[in-house]
Amino acid sequence: MVSAPETPRFAGKVALITGGASGIGRATAELLAREGARVVIADRCREEGNALGSRLRRDHGDALFIETDVTCPDSIEAMVTRTLREHGRIDCAVNNAGLSETPIDLTDATPQHWTRLMSVNLRGVFLSMQHEIQAMLESGGAIVNVSSRTGLVGKPRHAIYTAGKHGVLGLTRSAAVDYARHGIRVNAVCPGLVRTPFVERKLGDRLGELAATMNPMGRIGEPEEIAECIAWLCSDAASFVTGIALPVDGGAVA
Repeated sequence: MVSAPETPRFAGKVALITGGASGIGRATAELLAREGARVVIADRCREEGNALGSRLRRDHGDALFIETDVTCPDSIEAMVTRTLREHGRIDCAVNNAGLSETPIDLTDATPQHWTRLMSVNLRGVFLSMQHEIQAMLESGGAIVNVSSRTGLVGKPRHAIYTAGKHGVLGLTRSAAVDYARHGIRVNAVCPGLVRTPFVERKLGDRLGELAATMNPMGRIGEPEEIAECIAWLCSDAASFVTGIALPVDGGAVA
């Protein structure tokens, strides 16, 4: 007897991913598309975003790229408005867009450092959540914010980045409490060292050495491993999970 094919986890779902053109965002978009989602890739990198959208449409049938700058409220509003116009709803939102910083002592940091990082890493998540939650109020949905291992601990010479990633967890927990009765789940993942293009450019030849000492597993994480955790939090398998900050870091925080 031949069993019926299993329905993909996200069949017919609409998934919006900021910072979706590369790294963890791209891996998440690829995974959700394979699992049946209609994926919306929001990113400021037009060339990479269009290329990914074209590939996902070719391989999986439905993907849309929207050029988006999460530091701009009008751009975020346009991102959500177009998603609703194209698909009618948002079932999952992954707020992944973020910046890192060059190590700097707190006393040497400038207001410009603060504004640059916070405008993306915290304000961008805040603004995105406002519009995403508004779109989910009637139908419910799942939001996953990408924080960092640094959202759970201090990181030397990264005070502003650390503050922003801690702030993402505050937004996550408060929104989870406020909107649970609306059927909206809000969670966060806290990745450790992950092999993204940005990390490879930033660390270069030091990457292997750092990976061996950064966590008990003695290796770097892969974007696909973070994407799997994001997908689980977006899925019905996590239907009673909200307000958590999930470390995905090879045991570094432990």
